[in-house]
Amino acid sequence: MTAAAALSIVIPAYNEEARIESTIRILQADLPRDIGPWEIRVVDDGSLDGTMRVVQALAAEDPRVVLQQEPHRGKGGAVRAGLLAATGALRFMCDADLSMPTHELPRFLAVVPSQCDIAIGTREGAGARRVGEPGHRHTMGRVFNWLVRSSGLAGGQDTQCGFKMFTAEAVQAIFPWTRIEGWAMDIEVLYLAKLRGLRVQEIPIEWHYRERSQVSPVTDSVRMARDLLRIRLNAIRGRYR
Repeated sequence: MTAAAALSIVIPAYNEEARIESTIRILQADLPRDIGPWEIRVVDDGSLDGTMRVVQALAAEDPRVVLQQEPHRGKGGAVRAGLLAATGALRFMCDADLSMPTHELPRFLAVVPSQCDIAIGTREGAGARRVGEPGHRHTMGRVFNWLVRSSGLAGGQDTQCGFKMFTAEAVQAIFPWTRIEGWAMDIEVLYLAKLRGLRVQEIPIEWHYRERSQVSPVTDSVRMARDLLRIRLNAIRGRYR
């Protein structure tokens, strides 16, 4: 895509052959007609399956679908690369499983940039709705959120929700400075937003649990706790300034 977009949907994808086509086709059909030019940018994080082939075929049908190939680094690295390469004045980070229904997207568009620079989806609090999530997964998420808030790095009820909207200016203020390549990238992003004085607003959303998740409850919880410490040390050492 050569022309600048009004909205970029950035999807980090690692071994998502089974569901990436469905996600893209739903977005193509459901994106609001009044938003102007858009792109769906799939950032292939060094997938080992047919993710790249599927996206290439869809891009051949519709030039607004963009495949961005990256070496495998993790979700944080893929999101950073995709948001920085995106052309949209607004840039929406979107999980490959599309666990948030597309009818929630206008709620983000209604507040960015008029009321905030960054809108983050939240699955907690008044107006939010979780569908089908096992109790133990919810409990683990709440424990990790408590750790995040106790660290003083980021507030909010749900830092790890995979749906966030940024202005292009907010992307440029934050993402060249991020260091975390894995799932804890969201915390680093919100810490940098606070450090830069950017306006952040939570958007309660409807969210559906997907059985096939890229998150390992035990392994990734340990990694995220480790990365939380790394962010804290980076902040103390002034590496974000």
